[in-house]
Amino acid sequence: MTDATGDGAAQERARDAAARGAWADAYDAYLEARKTGELGPEELAAVAYAAGHLDVAIETWERLHGELAGLGDANGAAGAAVRVAMHLLLDTALMAPVRGWLRRAEHLLDPVSETPAHAWFAVVRTFERLLSGDLDEARDWAGRAVETGSHTDPAAAAIGRVAQARLVILDGDIERGLELLDDAGAAAMSGDLDPLSTGVVYCELVCALQGLAQYDLAEQWTEAMERWARTNAIGSLHGRCRVHRAEILRLRGQCANAEQQVLLACDELRPYVRRELGWPLTELGRIRLRRGDLTGAEEALLAAHRLGWDPEPGLSLVRLADGDADTAAATIREALTRPLPVPSKELPPTTELRRAPLLDAQVKIASTRLDLETARAAARELDDVAVRFASNALAASALRARGEVLLAEGDAAGASALFADAVRAWSEIGAPFETAECRLRLADAHHDLGRTQAETLEREAARAELERIATAPADAPSQPATTEPNTFVREADYWRIVFDGRRVTVRDSKGMHHLARLLAAPGREFHVLDLVAADSDDPSATGRLLRSGDAGPLLDDRAKQMYRRRLAEIDDDIEEAQVAGDMTRQAQAEFERDFLINELARAVGLGGRDRRAGAASERARAAVTQALRKAIGRLRDTCPPLGDHLDRTIRTGAFCAYFPDPRFPSTWFT
Repeated sequence: MTDATGDGAAQERARDAAARGAWADAYDAYLEARKTGELGPEELAAVAYAAGHLDVAIETWERLHGELAGLGDANGAAGAAVRVAMHLLLDTALMAPVRGWLRRAEHLLDPVSETPAHAWFAVVRTFERLLSGDLDEARDWAGRAVETGSHTDPAAAAIGRVAQARLVILDGDIERGLELLDDAGAAAMSGDLDPLSTGVVYCELVCALQGLAQYDLAEQWTEAMERWARTNAIGSLHGRCRVHRAEILRLRGQCANAEQQVLLACDELRPYVRRELGWPLTELGRIRLRRGDLTGAEEALLAAHRLGWDPEPGLSLVRLADGDADTAAATIREALTRPLPVPSKELPPTTELRRAPLLDAQVKIASTRLDLETARAAARELDDVAVRFASNALAASALRARGEVLLAEGDAAGASALFADAVRAWSEIGAPFETAECRLRLADAHHDLGRTQAETLEREAARAELERIATAPADAPSQPATTEPNTFVREADYWRIVFDGRRVTVRDSKGMHHLARLLAAPGREFHVLDLVAADSDDPSATGRLLRSGDAGPLLDDRAKQMYRRRLAEIDDDIEEAQVAGDMTRQAQAEFERDFLINELARAVGLGGRDRRAGAASERARAAVTQALRKAIGRLRDTCPPLGDHLDRTIRTGAFCAYFPDPRFPSTWFT
């Protein structure tokens, strides 16, 4: 029997914290309990991932793979290798290392057996092939994942079914594909799957619908994912859910709210993803472009590009909006001719859906330059894609594209009819920005036809809507249902809190002080240095922090070692691709190698010395973020609705702020 006052107590605390979703506390306790040798590495890996320590989770599975292989447990070692591959797939977006770990697993798996390891191997191989553009191989592996998972692991079968549905859609059988997606969603809602698998099903389902431009369905499933995520999401799933919400808010013209959500997503995803952080950054660029913030849009899109993500068509549209149509034409042409091998989950490579937004942008750019040949060809291809995938939004884009061509050709009457149809189509979809853009083009057609009154009506309506989208603040909060005010007051060593009629008491901490300041000034941004200084009795605290030197290396030793391991795996993949004559795979692996080399070069200076994250604000940012997240976690333990509310509304980073949820009051008694 384990001593209750020793390591056994740490294990008990760890498992209790994990059961409550207090992942940071669970991780600390597990690290303490690991000294006993009784703690299973699977538990440590799962909690490390949930607590934001992706590198630890991957390293734990890597060590377990080596230990089990040394003991002769081939199936166990294969299962651990598949778990490494799965985490690399979900959160690094590096396909070459995924392939390397799948090769290790494949060498160990008995080809005639059916085990959970076989099912998960098929799942990861399916998505590796899908995100590498090999749809035929992906289709075969998806079938194996469903078949084997049905006998051995329902979660693997459920994720395999999502992949099958996506492949059916990409084959053009939209009705059947949507039915299969609904079936996969039902599995997620059943509550029978583990949290990580449930979140993956939800996220992949919404990605599929976003890529297909089925926005009504995407919004419905995003809402379902949000309801689930409030109490169940782990790892990167909170952040991914926020990106999906931001996409819907952007479509609905609520760009201020969308920008808040995507900035929160970037903060929540940063501990998990590096390269795939380009996904929310490109969304941020699209949002800012709609708000007329060309500088902010360009910054976000260039940051995404530095992370190895594809910034198109956003960057070309920024160039067009800035009056540089020639550069825009060149960059969009390059994006269509030589697309980057970015493994986007919403728009998989080598698919027509990946080309659709690029074609839409090319029509706009070419029409502006009166390059009619290019505009006609892009509009025809976009129309073919819209017909093939039976999407109302793609059809609306195609209507506008055809109108652009006719207007550039001088057929204002034909163009006005198409623009009017596009206005109606986008209005029915509920996309005010696209509706306003089409109104402006309809006004241009009316102008060419001499319809002055009609032109004025359309132009004024469009400009009013675009102004609203650009300048509207985040939603104003509604009044509380209870008469007792929300309260956040310190009383000696404790804080008395009332939220939505619930009363709790929490011990004092730095994070609680930071929260009190943010809640007292909703919408105001506080620099982290100001928060640190305000929490100190010493007025020189900020000065000491500014003089305290750097914030340490840009990449710690663990991260650098992991990057170097990934580089070695990528080099092996390049060598295999060269032997096999697979130029597509080689190009993808070389692109990933360049990204990692650039990341290491950014972190390591001359002579191999670490580059330092010199700004003192980086040290403060890390400390304030950790304190806030720990405080919110403790509040969630005592009042889950308050924890969920603060998760959604507290934004951290170099600047921190409280952006109220419209369902609750923004005024707190503090």
